[in-house]
Amino acid sequence: MTRTTAHPYLDAAILDYNGVIGLQPSHDQWQHLARTANWPEQDLAGFQTAVWNARPAYDAGQLSDMAYWAQVLGAHPGPRLLRRLRAADTDIWITTDDRVLAVLERAHSSGLPLFLLSNAPAHLSDVLDATDWCRRLMSGAFYSARLQVNKPDPAAYRQALSATGARDPHRVLFVDDRAENCQAAESLGLRTLHYTDRIADLEAALLHIPG
Repeated sequence: MTRTTAHPYLDAAILDYNGVIGLQPSHDQWQHLARTANWPEQDLAGFQTAVWNARPAYDAGQLSDMAYWAQVLGAHPGPRLLRRLRAADTDIWITTDDRVLAVLERAHSSGLPLFLLSNAPAHLSDVLDATDWCRRLMSGAFYSARLQVNKPDPAAYRQALSATGARDPHRVLFVDDRAENCQAAESLGLRTLHYTDRIADLEAALLHIPG
């Protein structure tokens, strides 16, 4: 792979979605999802715990939409409620950070290949694939539901790394908001940025602009 003009030390970048490109759901978004699920209004924390407890298997493609929500709710929702839950759940994850997208636009324009590697269920994966920013900016997108494995399992990184075509993993930057995911990438030889909402850090890593 030839060296890009974006960064003298990078051949490609692999980016997480939620917490990097995508914003974390707001309190109001969580409340809306909980109300859609007919969860007790005063127990949002309990609802979030139920959602997260079932999420790894859902993200890894091991649970259908119906099986996932049955685990969260403790009972099978009917088809109509299931459609509403899936739509509401998808909606809370699709708000993007304009600052991050602006940096990615610059990196893409400079010739740096960008790849997405996200823990995401099948329906959300399809929605993200169809977004304008994903189709324009990403050379490839990899989702746990399709890979059948979640980060930080090394198999997830290997799939994305292989797609970059880079011979040296140290010439590929991995960006994630979770430290354990970055540590797993480092163990495979990738450069990493543990993103903590400091846009200057992302600019420095992708565009070689000092923060």
